[in-house]
Amino acid sequence: MLWEVEELKKISEIQPEAVENALKELWEKNPELHKIVVINAYIDEKINLSKAAELLSLTRIELEKELKIKGIPIRYPSKEDIVAEVEAIKEW
Repeated sequence: MLWEVEELKKISEIQPEAVENALKELWEKNPELHKIVVINAYIDEKINLSKAAELLSLTRIELEKELKIKGIPIRYPSKEDIVAEVEAIKEW
């Protein structure tokens, strides 16, 4: 199966919409798998808590509570992260 994932990654560089559509369909059919992938991305520090909550259609507080119940540590944003987010919002 590893080779399949590697091939999907290569395809995503050439045809990102094809892989994006396939993943969207997979997530719709397997929402629990989607949740696991998103939470693992959060644990691996690939996404922050706000992005994870957004991807799971939860509020940040709802996801925080769920993670605490599962014993997953919460990473709070640094001062630099907050300043960067505020600046990004101002530019938007």
